[in-house]
Amino acid sequence: MLFIKRWGYALTLVIASLTLSACGVNNIPTYDEQVKSAWSQVENQYQRRADLIPNLVSTVKGYAAHEKDTLTAVTNARAKVGSIQVSKNLLDNPQAMQQFQQAQGELGGALKRLLVVSERYPDLKANQNFLALQSQLEGTENRISVARRDYIGATERFNTEIRTFPGKLWHGFLYSDLKLREAYTATTQDAATAPKVSF
Repeated sequence: MLFIKRWGYALTLVIASLTLSACGVNNIPTYDEQVKSAWSQVENQYQRRADLIPNLVSTVKGYAAHEKDTLTAVTNARAKVGSIQVSKNLLDNPQAMQQFQQAQGELGGALKRLLVVSERYPDLKANQNFLALQSQLEGTENRISVARRDYIGATERFNTEIRTFPGKLWHGFLYSDLKLREAYTATTQDAATAPKVSF
């Protein structure tokens, strides 16, 4: 009789586990991890861009030393990005997230202005180092865009799960410590404006 009782408990446990997993109890932590992973990829691409900037600035300096304001803006924007402490709690802190995004937006704007400067210097445009760095930066900007898109998708999936049935129930019972995630938003005012080239 004891043997049958134990098998009954084990069978009940297996059935309950299968039922719970089939109705989405694990979706919330899975989607939360996807959000974190997607954000890590955004940070990875931002780091790649930051690593390329010193080489780009030094290459441009050799050809366009009197473009000091633009070079200084890029250097300062990169320093500002580097000064922001990125913690694991960034995703849970909307103010820190906005500050981080704004700094990245300023750096992107400064880089756009620097690349526009290259239009003024035919010798610079023909320099192989500059062309390689420009290509790397353009590729990185594309990767950043893709990583942001993936982060937005992961955030949408997570937020939808905890706001709809049955995820809302599981969120209330088991995962109430997980809050809605902030989606990426353009933070610079000139994000929608292309840089102007003036000769």
